[in-house]
Amino acid sequence: MGNEASYPTEMCSHFNHEEIKRLGKRFKKLDLDCSGSLSVEEFLSLPELQQNPLVQRVIDIFDADGNGEVDFEEFIVGTSQFSVRGDEQQKLRFAFSVYDMDKDGYISNGELFQVLKMMVGNHLQDWQLQQLVDKTIIILDRDGDGRISFEEFSAVVGNLEVHKKLVVIV
Repeated sequence: MGNEASYPTEMCSHFNHEEIKRLGKRFKKLDLDCSGSLSVEEFLSLPELQQNPLVQRVIDIFDADGNGEVDFEEFIVGTSQFSVRGDEQQKLRFAFSVYDMDKDGYISNGELFQVLKMMVGNHLQDWQLQQLVDKTIIILDRDGDGRISFEEFSAVVGNLEVHKKLVVIV
């Protein structure tokens, strides 16, 4: 995992030294196989995450190098987005990235469908969910390109003050 103190300060801009130490301890507890990185299974050892349908998406977002696991640096950078000292734009970017699965800067009809399907499971039939997705795209897509940009997303979600809910205390 590396020493918590050995990471550059810009990586940890939203955490002080004590918070990084506490996060280091949490990381070590989660790292059940002592590999220095967290797998999906290790994340799911947290009872509060076991029922969260978006855990895999969050892990994918934290996993900057795309190797399927989250190392300590990725863990710190990822969790820093939820710091009380994190800014609104950063939190909105994180929320947007949950839906922007291919990381192209837009939420397509297909991506919105996939993420909402993860969230609703089998509680809606696919045709019902597709209608919801189509309507959402029509309402949010201000420039008519058939997809949702970050700006279009922020214009709606920013008003909901979602960023105030995306906070954890370390």
